[in-house]
Amino acid sequence: MREYLLAMTVALAVTLLLGGPVRALAIRLGLVPEIRERDAHKTPTPRVGGLAMFVGLAAALTAAEHFPMLERNVYGQSSTIQALLWGAFLVVVLGMVDDKFELDPLTKFAGQIFAASVMVVKGIQISWLVIPGIGIVAVDPTLSIVLSVFLVLALMNAVNFVDGLDGLAAGITCIAGLASFAYCYRLAISYKLTGATAPALISIVTVGICLGFLAHNWSPARMFMGDTGSMLLGMLLAASSITIMGGIDPYQLGTEINETVNQTSSVHKLVPAYLPLIMPVSVTLLPIADMVMAVVRRTKAGMSPLAADKGHLHHRMLQIGHSPRRAVLIMYFWSLLVAFVTVLFAVTPSRQPIVYLAIGMTLVGLVLLLGPRLGDHRDRLRDKALRVGSPPTARHRASAGGNGAEGAVSQGSAVEAAIPGIAKSTENAADGTDIADPDGGLRQRTLSR
Repeated sequence: MREYLLAMTVALAVTLLLGGPVRALAIRLGLVPEIRERDAHKTPTPRVGGLAMFVGLAAALTAAEHFPMLERNVYGQSSTIQALLWGAFLVVVLGMVDDKFELDPLTKFAGQIFAASVMVVKGIQISWLVIPGIGIVAVDPTLSIVLSVFLVLALMNAVNFVDGLDGLAAGITCIAGLASFAYCYRLAISYKLTGATAPALISIVTVGICLGFLAHNWSPARMFMGDTGSMLLGMLLAASSITIMGGIDPYQLGTEINETVNQTSSVHKLVPAYLPLIMPVSVTLLPIADMVMAVVRRTKAGMSPLAADKGHLHHRMLQIGHSPRRAVLIMYFWSLLVAFVTVLFAVTPSRQPIVYLAIGMTLVGLVLLLGPRLGDHRDRLRDKALRVGSPPTARHRASAGGNGAEGAVSQGSAVEAAIPGIAKSTENAADGTDIADPDGGLRQRTLSR
């Protein structure tokens, strides 16, 4: 644990310290794009924070090579870290160009495919899958490359799509990294799987660069990560997940797994083996859901699936009435709930308390999410009650004076009694005579002709 924490600290410190110089350099070079229609911020802000994150990543992974346990279990057994750095470098170059020149969607997607393919070909690949009812299946090398590239592209674009509010993408990725690290660390400790050390290192370094960047990106943000940072974070999450499914032996995930691997009735005993497939989805559920809805929405509207719009989850939360900070914190809550409930299923023998906890926290999340609408509904009910209570209703008029008919007669008599007095006052005013004031005095009426 100490070496992991040291690697995280290096990533956090380098990213934090480089944030200011990178921001100043971006301003000096004119890398401050104009505000777009879909943007939620109002002030032009540098969008190259991903460069500081990449330097923090490279510094942490270079320093980790000198830690005995990590050097023995990660750097001495595979080329995972070298493959990751190659892919990350290409993604950062692509992101810098896109942040400066606003590449069209197809060109950007082609660049993503190239960067992901380089990382996958150099060694970060899926080597096995768990299929319900069948068990653990080895993946053909060609299919392995295709599936690995697809997962990298999916997570890169998922994080990119969700990067729309100050601190949102960095915070969600930090939560996902913590959940992945907790799971991988348990595999390394409980099951003695040295192959889980590499994904644990990638996850904890991801947490470090996210924490370091959040100091510059929290609302009101002084700097954005841009596509440089969002695609980098998506690649890191994908690399961590793929490394689990490519660097460990699934048959070592439990003492009974060899006996139950082909028994559908005992699928629940394969939970540790299924988790490497579930974790990438669970820890990034919000970004993936946002991406899927965006693709469907844009396709139905006749737009390119990669075109930008203002229909993302964070835009909708702002439309509901949440402030930007509140919207970010609510999305943190949902990400934390889904990710760590999944991890608790893996590390806790008793599942029933986890289900109750998940249900309770889901209700809390719904209240937080729908808070503004519930408040608007309460205000509408209060206004309606005030409008109904202010004018006298027919029932109140009927009950006033005890008897509605008698009240009407008395009102009519009072009016008839007042009519002669009004007529007399009118005659006196017409003749120009004196009229008695209410206080008992007399005042002269002067008629102008």
